[in-house]
Amino acid sequence: MKIFKLILGGIALTGLVACGDQGSNESEGDQMIIGASMLSMQNEFVVNVADEMERTADSLGVKLILVDAERSALKQVEQVESFIAQGVDAIIMNPCEVEASAPAILLAQKANIPIINVNSETSAAPDAFVGSDDIESGRIALSYIKDRLNGEGNILIMHGYMGQAAQIKRDQGAKELMGANPKLKLLAEQSGEWDRAKAMSLTENWLQTYGEKAQAIFAHNDEMGMGAVKALEAAGKKDKIIVVSIDAIPDALNAVKKGSLDATVFQNAQQQGSQAVLTALKLAKGEPVEQQTLIPFQLVTKENIGRFIK
Repeated sequence: MKIFKLILGGIALTGLVACGDQGSNESEGDQMIIGASMLSMQNEFVVNVADEMERTADSLGVKLILVDAERSALKQVEQVESFIAQGVDAIIMNPCEVEASAPAILLAQKANIPIINVNSETSAAPDAFVGSDDIESGRIALSYIKDRLNGEGNILIMHGYMGQAAQIKRDQGAKELMGANPKLKLLAEQSGEWDRAKAMSLTENWLQTYGEKAQAIFAHNDEMGMGAVKALEAAGKKDKIIVVSIDAIPDALNAVKKGSLDATVFQNAQQQGSQAVLTALKLAKGEPVEQQTLIPFQLVTKENIGRFIK
């Protein structure tokens, strides 16, 4: 909770902020340069955000230097230090961790280079945040499970990387709803590290441990949700255990359409990516921006899948 309060403290205020024009890198003439450090380019949702960032930057004539932090907060801080040394006009960070990635914010601000967080947060407040309210996504997922179980049943929760903002806040939203519905019981919770293969292995272990007791799995992202589905299908248990996850990546949408994944929660990667670049560009030019841009989550089920699948 202490970490969570720090997060809220960092982004709670909404309003208009602006940073001074840093001046373009002389070697690039008048072209604006934005450095972007992404959590992991092995994560499909992060890749979708990055792809949209690149499309938006290209359409605006902005040079985007995009690098992969490979889930390492230490590497991410070093990447931001490199951007500062290169004299970029603005920095976008998709944080690896709430606390361990926070020094990057302070380094950029000390260098008077605007920095924004996209998709995930840090305890240190950036100049702006673009993403979604992960507490809301946890509530949406658990509300769906509650309705499917008629308010009573045993649930397994599969966490993302411990200490990352999405993990903390999705868990908070889920636990808040479970607290308001005491007949929903938590059987177990463990990290699947946002990874499909690790989630499959974790689900296999849970099936051996809890057998027929488990009635639903809430996975913090679709990669893990798909891993859980694969393990349940292999064990012939999918029709007995509800699986809900978050992000609405293409694999998950196809699984919802097919009926193997019960539901996902749509997180708009395209809007997050485009708004991140637009916000960074405005800050670099000294223009005012909203300090917090929140893009709503939406529940996706077989009933409304046609609105989301291409």
